[in-house]
Amino acid sequence: MVRPEFFVNKLKEHGIDFYVGVPDSLLKNICAYITDNLPVEHNIIAANEGGAMGIAVGYHLATGKVPVVYMQNSGEGNIINPLASLTDKEVYNIPVLLVIGWRGRPGVYDEPQHVKQGKVTTGLLNTMGINYAILPKDEEGAVKQIKIAADFMKATNECYALVIEKDTFDAYKLQNVETNNLTISREEAIQKVASSIEDNACIISTTGMISRELFEARTAWNQGHERDLLTVGSMGHASQIALGIALQKPERRVYCFDGDGASIMHMGNMAITASMKCKNYVHVVFNNGAHDSVGGQPTVGLKIDLCAVAMAVGYKVTYSVDTFEAFNETLETLKSVEGPILLQVCVKKGNRKDLGRPTVNPIQNKEAFMEFLQK
Repeated sequence: MVRPEFFVNKLKEHGIDFYVGVPDSLLKNICAYITDNLPVEHNIIAANEGGAMGIAVGYHLATGKVPVVYMQNSGEGNIINPLASLTDKEVYNIPVLLVIGWRGRPGVYDEPQHVKQGKVTTGLLNTMGINYAILPKDEEGAVKQIKIAADFMKATNECYALVIEKDTFDAYKLQNVETNNLTISREEAIQKVASSIEDNACIISTTGMISRELFEARTAWNQGHERDLLTVGSMGHASQIALGIALQKPERRVYCFDGDGASIMHMGNMAITASMKCKNYVHVVFNNGAHDSVGGQPTVGLKIDLCAVAMAVGYKVTYSVDTFEAFNETLETLKSVEGPILLQVCVKKGNRKDLGRPTVNPIQNKEAFMEFLQK
């Protein structure tokens, strides 16, 4: 395995010491190391991967140096536009080192949402004309590959990608952990909202822990899962799926169960949601200030006023709760309030270590959900 400290130091030897991106579970040890050991202005957790590319380009323009943009391979879709229309050698010809976690690599078991992305990870790089290599899992091989990448970018000013397989990096535990004093767990909050919704209401839940915890709640209650669409992939888009349903099913309340990282990733969606003035739309953001599903790296979720943002773009009413008493009162109030509504539930970080995963596949979930909507 490659020690995170070793990898970061070897890049630094080539003048590469600026990082920006979106955390990934395969890169969590690298993300943790740079969080602990680099100044905050040299490790920026971006709203999304396309935004990370913009920051990286700005850094290069100001310094002439090569930045690193890190991401899960699911983020490749978000960087296609800046790769093709900004950094490409036929446009501005700007070098960026892409470090991409390879979830769903063919032949390696992974969750359903990663299977297709795993198959097309390297193909997308080929299509975009990005030279790449799979980073060797031994340090001697990693040194050679880093030099190849650095020399290529220096000679051509083009981007280069290092694709990272599972178990490439040695363990590193984050020391500089941001904590909060919140008392409600996300799982408790999900259970409380899910158990209070109207009989004909449906839930669109975002990717990661939120969908997993909602699925387990239904299982524990001996309920079916047909009322919930578990958006296991497509981070940041659950709110717009919910909007599409709310517009077509005005007789039903439609709840979006969102995370702070997901809602920030495509925050412009909130403006579109508000503009449609759906009375049946309830946007619930479980905010713990962290990308909990991929290693607990911080977001700015608890440092900004999501309710003020929602009101500014046109949500009809907003609520923010961080105690059970306020939570219970607000859930009761919601029953008689028209949307679009934003309910922010501020929760503590973390999850159960024995938290399971959905036992139905996405197509089964979709079919049961669509049948429920037709009733």
